[in-house]
Amino acid sequence: MQPITILLADDHAVVRKGIQMIAQEEPDLEVVGMAKDGREAVELFEKLKPRVTILDHTMPGLNGLEAAAQISKLDPAASLIMLSIHTDETYIMRAISSGINGYVSKESAEDEIVDAIRAVAAGKPYLSSSIAQMVLAGGDGLRRQEPRDPYDSLTSREKETFQLVAEGKTNKEIASILNLSPHTVETHRNNVMQKLNLHSVVELVTYAVRRKLIP
Repeated sequence: MQPITILLADDHAVVRKGIQMIAQEEPDLEVVGMAKDGREAVELFEKLKPRVTILDHTMPGLNGLEAAAQISKLDPAASLIMLSIHTDETYIMRAISSGINGYVSKESAEDEIVDAIRAVAAGKPYLSSSIAQMVLAGGDGLRRQEPRDPYDSLTSREKETFQLVAEGKTNKEIASILNLSPHTVETHRNNVMQKLNLHSVVELVTYAVRRKLIP
């Protein structure tokens, strides 16, 4: 039987190594690639075509939610697991809308990651037990209609620009990273400020921190 191939993406080497060691103990699992940020994860996914991709929520350059959205566009059938310290329903719903099939709390990852990998590889959804209990206890909390978030009106490029600006990158640096002209980056940047009703870089950074897109 062919093993389940896995791509790991987390900006902490110790987390990547830990999950790799867990997978090595399972004969049906094989880690075929590891990425230190979301952008590298998308590139490796396109190159390696792993059966399961594990994404950290908060990563530099491109966060896990946007990486998941881009991977889902490349392959709508991709099996994706979000690994996160955030367990409230807002983040879970954002992950699901980005194409995530499994959501695992980092606190329980050591015990649950193998079950999560096997579940999503088989086409089944997976939630950490603590999150599942919260959902059951909260009734229809996850199904409640939330007000539309202005962030959702941003295009994929605008979201990428948003995160890179929040991380302190200049327009020239962003242009190089995204392979765009500085003028196009400035346009995206202005669109972000307008759509989110932000008036300074300080407000933009504060917004990004509040959404847990950057530390």
